[in-house]
Amino acid sequence: MSANNNAEKPKAEPVTGLDLLRQPFPAHQISKLPKETKKQREEREADRSKGINCQVCGGWHHRNAVHLDYVGHAALTDRLLDTDPLWSWEPAAFRDGLPAFDNTGGLWIKLTVCGVTRLGYGHAAAKPQMDPGAREKEVIGDALRNAAMRFGAALDLWHKGDLHLTEDTADDAKDDAASAAVLAAGVAIDLCKTESALTKWSASNAEMIAKLDAKDKTEVRRLYGVRLEKLRNASREDIVADNASDPFSEAA
Repeated sequence: MSANNNAEKPKAEPVTGLDLLRQPFPAHQISKLPKETKKQREEREADRSKGINCQVCGGWHHRNAVHLDYVGHAALTDRLLDTDPLWSWEPAAFRDGLPAFDNTGGLWIKLTVCGVTRLGYGHAAAKPQMDPGAREKEVIGDALRNAAMRFGAALDLWHKGDLHLTEDTADDAKDDAASAAVLAAGVAIDLCKTESALTKWSASNAEMIAKLDAKDKTEVRRLYGVRLEKLRNASREDIVADNASDPFSEAA
C-alpha cells in the first residue's frame, strides 16, 4: 500500500461565526405550523366535523390545512448560542421604559450576533383564553426568527425556490433586493385588517420610513397603496352586501 493511501485526509474546518447561522437545521429541530385559509377557518368554526386533531402538528385545524416547516424559539436560541454566546436583542424603540409595540401589536427589534446588528419585526394575533403576556412572548419569538432570517438562519425554510443565482445575475439580484426594513414593513402592512389600522401603522412608523433611502421608501409607499386599495375595495363589497340584504335599501 502506498504512502499516499496511508495519508490521512485533511479534516474540514469547522463552521463558526455567522457562517454557522446559514447551516441547515437538522430535521428534529424543524416543527410543523398548520396554515388554514380564511374559508377553511370559517368552515371549521361553523362545523366541528371539518376539523381534525392533527397527528402531524398536534393541533386542531381544518382537515385540508397545509403545514409549513419552521424553526421554533428554542431551536433558534440554541443556534444563536452556538454562533455567539454573547448574542443579544433589544427593542428598536422604547415607550415609558418598556418595548414600544406598534399600533397593530407588532414589535421592531435589533438582533446583534458576532457584533453585527440587523432589524427584525414580529407580530402575533391574540387568541381566546391566552395567559397574560403570552401574546407578547409570541411576538418576541416571531421577531427573533424574522431578524435571524436576515442573517440567513433557516432561510431554506422561508424560501422553497432557487436561492443561489448564477454569477451573471447575482449583481442584478442584489440591486433589486428590498432591504430588511422594507420586507418587515410589508409584513406589518399586510397584517393591518382595517384602513384605520393601516393609517395608525403609518403614523407610528413615520420616523422609520423617513430614514429609508428613496428606492425603499418608494417600495413601502407602493405596498401601502396596494393594501389601502384592497381594504377600501373590501369595505365597498361589504356595503353592497349589506344593502342587498336590506329590504329597505331600495325604493318601493
